[in-house]
Amino acid sequence: MSRWLAVPVVAAVVAAGVWVTGAVVTDDETVARGLTGVWLAVAGLSALYVAWRWRRLAWPVLGTFVLVAGGISAFLLYTSSVDRVVDETVVVADGTPSPSPSTGSGPATGPTASPAGNRALGVGEFVDGAHPTSGTATLIDTAEGDRVVTLTDFETDPGPDLRLYLVPKGNDGVSGGVDLGALKGNKGNQQYPVPASFQSAPMGLQVVVWCRAFTVAFGSATLA
Repeated sequence: MSRWLAVPVVAAVVAAGVWVTGAVVTDDETVARGLTGVWLAVAGLSALYVAWRWRRLAWPVLGTFVLVAGGISAFLLYTSSVDRVVDETVVVADGTPSPSPSTGSGPATGPTASPAGNRALGVGEFVDGAHPTSGTATLIDTAEGDRVVTLTDFETDPGPDLRLYLVPKGNDGVSGGVDLGALKGNKGNQQYPVPASFQSAPMGLQVVVWCRAFTVAFGSATLA
């Protein structure tokens, strides 16, 4: 049964290699994707060599490599090519226009919340990062005492493991920022709560769409 110990070892090595080549070595998405492809090719050839050299390890090593590499590749391909459209209820602040409804397959969750008593602390238009990105980010204190970030008329490219961050302006990447959670959709109107513990001044903040898989910003909006 000892040969089956190769299964977790191979799975861990393949996954760790993808993480290092995709998210650690470089912050250039094109280079990261290329390095990930090279790593999978090298790992595959190594698995073939082990299977040829030690026949009793063939199934544990080759089978695990195919399952792990295939699963990771399918995940990266799917999340990089399929749009996710959302149309959430988002709050708006006094004096700001309501967002347009999004088009697409995502479910609408209701009309825009009443603006009475809501206060905009900062508004910014998205600019391109590694991918074309557009729309408006708004930091709002609601009448109920909550602080939220809304994305309206928002659109960016699909990608793997996209997150939304609120980051002090001028910081490298998303260091020193707060992770607001997984991006709900790469298109449409959406809202994210801001933790009460995050106390940075609103005028010194950026909203960043961050691809954690490849350590790169898809786009950002500076609040003003």
